[in-house]
This record gives sequence, C-alpha cells and structure tokens, in this order.
Amino acid sequence: MKIVGVTSCPSGVAHTYLAAEALVLSGEKYGVDVIVETQGGAGIENRLKLKDIYEASCIILSNDIMIQEKERFKGKKVLYVSVSDIIKKSDQIIYKIIKTLKEAD
Repeated sequence: MKIVGVTSCPSGVAHTYLAAEALVLSGEKYGVDVIVETQGGAGIENRLKLKDIYEASCIILSNDIMIQEKERFKGKKVLYVSVSDIIKKSDQIIYKIIKTLKEAD
C-alpha cells in the first residue's frame, strides 16, 4: 500500500515539516509506504512524482492553506486533514486509512 500527501501551513515552516515527518514515521510503523510533498515558504519541495500519485491508494492533503497543483489528485481518494491533526494524530490517521481500504477490498 502506498499513501502520498501534501503538507503545508500558513507560514510554511516548522509545522509543514513536522506533519510530513509524522506521516512518514507512522507509515513506517504500519508498514505503509508514505511519500510527502511539502509546500511552504520555499515553494514545493519533494515534489510528488506522477507515478507515485497514480500508485497511491489514498492522498492526504493538509487543509490549513490552499494546496498548489491540487488538480494532480483528481479521481483519487483524498483525505483532508489539518496540519495540527496530522502532527498530533498521524498514527490514528494512517491506521484508519489502512483499515478503511482493507474493508473496501
């Protein structure tokens, strides 16, 4: 299973990167490949590859500010989560995604 995400916060500094790291660590905990693009003051970093988006079972988008190039995710299952919730609850978020997708199979 692969999950990709985009994290961004109004200032585009610490919380953007904390949220990205939290998702990756939770993915490792549950054996899920998680790839995260960050968007902030420095622009888009770690840009998601189209192949990764295509292969993703789910997309996680932070919704604190507008995500750039959101059209890349059209037709995919998208979960909108605030950056603070990602930082505080990344384990629960990843677990719920896994459980929901397994139940759907």
